[in-house]
Amino acid sequence: MKKKQKRQLCRVILSGVLLILGALLPLPELASLIILMASYLIAGYDTLWTAIRNILRGQVFDENFLMAIATIGAIALQDYQEAVFVMLFYLVGTIFEDYAVNKSRGSISELMDIRPDYANLLQDGEAKQVDPYDVAIGDLILVKPGERVPLDGMIVEGHSSLDTSALTGESLPQDVETGQTISSGCINLTGLLKIQVSSEFDDSTVAKILDMVENAGSKKARVEKFITRFARYYTPIVVIAAVLLAVLPPLILHQPFGPWISRALIFLVISCPCALVISVPLAFFGGIGGASSCGVLVKGSNYLEALAQVDTVIFDKTGTLTTGTFKVTQVCASGCEEQRLLELAAYAESYSDHPISLSIRQAFSGSIDKSRIADAEELAGKGVKAVIDGSVLYAGNSRLMADLGLTDLASDERATLVHLADESSYLGYIAISDTIKEDAASAVQGLKKAGVSRTVMLTGDRKAVAEQVANTIGLDEFHAELLPGDKVSLAETIIDQTSGEKKVVFVGDGINDAPVLARADIGVAMGGLGSQAAIEAADIVIMDDQPSKLSTVMKIAAKTLLIAKENVVFALVIKFAVLILGALGMASMWAAVFADVGVAVICILNSMRSLKTKELVQQQN
Repeated sequence: MKKKQKRQLCRVILSGVLLILGALLPLPELASLIILMASYLIAGYDTLWTAIRNILRGQVFDENFLMAIATIGAIALQDYQEAVFVMLFYLVGTIFEDYAVNKSRGSISELMDIRPDYANLLQDGEAKQVDPYDVAIGDLILVKPGERVPLDGMIVEGHSSLDTSALTGESLPQDVETGQTISSGCINLTGLLKIQVSSEFDDSTVAKILDMVENAGSKKARVEKFITRFARYYTPIVVIAAVLLAVLPPLILHQPFGPWISRALIFLVISCPCALVISVPLAFFGGIGGASSCGVLVKGSNYLEALAQVDTVIFDKTGTLTTGTFKVTQVCASGCEEQRLLELAAYAESYSDHPISLSIRQAFSGSIDKSRIADAEELAGKGVKAVIDGSVLYAGNSRLMADLGLTDLASDERATLVHLADESSYLGYIAISDTIKEDAASAVQGLKKAGVSRTVMLTGDRKAVAEQVANTIGLDEFHAELLPGDKVSLAETIIDQTSGEKKVVFVGDGINDAPVLARADIGVAMGGLGSQAAIEAADIVIMDDQPSKLSTVMKIAAKTLLIAKENVVFALVIKFAVLILGALGMASMWAAVFADVGVAVICILNSMRSLKTKELVQQQN
């Protein structure tokens, strides 16, 4: 509990004790009045001061004004205990509000801790602590065990494990080594890392995430905007209604003013819009916080609201549904063992940095002895010629094999084939393809369960590859061999086909996806491997590149919107019911307190349910 909340709790206890003493002890009337007024001021001095300050600033009609007028009026009518009780329970409601807001901010506030305090800049062989803003692209920095990675870059020396939980929500450490790119904001757990910086701090992952978090509250959902407009007109109307209730009936009916003024004060307490003004934004703030704890950054509550109305989801393929990295998927040997074929291919490709060469070397479990390679020559557009253990080996595509007189070879449009041959015979082939992400199929299934009726994949890849991916993960349709312009046109066609309140989501990761991300109702970018352009254009960022997180955040959105609507309906129904009873003289000040503070506390507690995302994640897994 924070200091402010502790002080407020002490005020509640002290004010409550004084209220009991003043109400129950057989004291002289003046002594009882002094004790009750002390209790009133302890509980409500800040409310009274805020009301006065706002009036001086021209902001008259707010909840502080309503509570001040109502309780001062009750004191004027000598209803001292009711006045104290109203102010005391208003303070209790404020404590609940502060606690709920702090709880909701918790998940998002944790992200603010990823801001680095310094960077260890390498200059003349020595590390010097500098401000991350002072580090330039291409500079070398050291990250020691226990330190936070201050800037994006590539590891040029060292290997370690990284805690990426602040960015991705993933609790398991990630192993990294030389040659890998890493994002700022992660915590280095074990080894010493030397990193070559690839972006300035303003363009780093940390800076962009902090900017997203800080601006998330500025984009309000329609429900929030409605409540803001509603409160703007509602509060003056009920104040005027209360004045008319206090004045007109006594004049028209020739009755005493006292009972009608009492009804008007009760009317004011009931009409206080705290429950709506607090609980609805709190529900969306909690939803954004819950999503961030799952590794998904939502840039505004309007996008969270829109996610609850999604009908169609469009996916890019490479880097979104697939890993975007090549992997050996098949080894087919002819005249030798498969492991021997893979070994020869790894040796032949050992001098190349091509992604296909890297995937072959990664698939080969043994170490490469460069002394066994007498010569290696890259044949542009065809493959590699190498002399290994004194024998000439060719590794490449079908055109290279055709030059050797080898035709009628195996082909597979769904993969890239690397054929191998020596000077006398064909040795076999190795199939390499982009692999489907482990959770891609579960992502599509989760979207169907979340109410999405249409899933589409747009890709520039070959039709056979696209068809295999679409069939494997269960997509409704796919469009292949598309140029970036074709993606935008098709996406616009799909958006135009989606009518009414239904929304279209596009999920992508590359620079060429940025136009479509900006054009879709909701753009979702992969933040781990995604390009900076895609992340900036997107409305939602999945930090760990798991497409299954989309259905999780959609469930969070649906739950959040339901909670917000529940609060609106519950608060309005109770308030209008008690308002009518109050105007008719059938509701006491105690009923007014429930209609104000009681309803606010119930709505606040209901809003806090939007933070509970663990069960949704478990359902997803």
